[in-house]
Amino acid sequence: MKPQPSTDAGHRLRLLSYNVQVGISSTRPSHYLTKSWKHFLPAKRRMENLDRIAQVLREYDIVGLQELDAGSHRTGYVHLTEYLAQKANYPFWHHQLNRNIGRIAQHGNGLLSRFRPSEVTEHKLPGMLPGRGALLSRYGHGEDALVVIMAHLALGSRTRQRQLDFIAELVNQHRHVVFMGDLNCSHDCREMLTLFRKTHLREPDEVLHTFPSWRPERNIDHILVSRELTVERCQVLNQAHSDHLPIAMELKLPQSIILS
Repeated sequence: MKPQPSTDAGHRLRLLSYNVQVGISSTRPSHYLTKSWKHFLPAKRRMENLDRIAQVLREYDIVGLQELDAGSHRTGYVHLTEYLAQKANYPFWHHQLNRNIGRIAQHGNGLLSRFRPSEVTEHKLPGMLPGRGALLSRYGHGEDALVVIMAHLALGSRTRQRQLDFIAELVNQHRHVVFMGDLNCSHDCREMLTLFRKTHLREPDEVLHTFPSWRPERNIDHILVSRELTVERCQVLNQAHSDHLPIAMELKLPQSIILS
């Protein structure tokens, strides 16, 4: 179901989290092999696929994107976060560079927003290998601020546990929190259950499968919220432009939260 435009700006908020796989349209298992070269070399159809992704993004207020490139050889030196922001008409964007391999790759997370955050903070996540990060954006000030944390977590469970422990400390510093991204684990895995126990984040009401896009069997992409935020709808979109499907949520915010 396509989300309707917000009619109560500042009190209803449409969120989207999407791992876009650097614009590679992997929609079947064989594409991991046949399209693997696109992780290193430029391709015309990458931009065509990103244009399709931009059409999906433009329906939302705040978007968290994973696996974007800040402009290297493989993208023809096009900054993909900026490109999607322009194509989807977002007035504010921010790119967190987590893995800098020079001209080969500029890998990271992207934030697109209809509202200008009062603060954006980048955090490097713990791990044996560098290259994972969390991006925190704050809307408003003081206790009534809305804090949105977006991350792309590690594949290994031990490292994910350390990363989620780090994120739990961030979450507990704020009252109204959204935590979203490609967390690479299900809602009921050990490290996620520890996160719910340590924080005021709610467990999801339903299990939504996002991966792989051609036959979704795993719920590894999540949008989690603190208990004072009301979830009106959460769904996976049938938009197979990556090896992940996007996950979307509509929130009803407390009257005290004002988005500028």
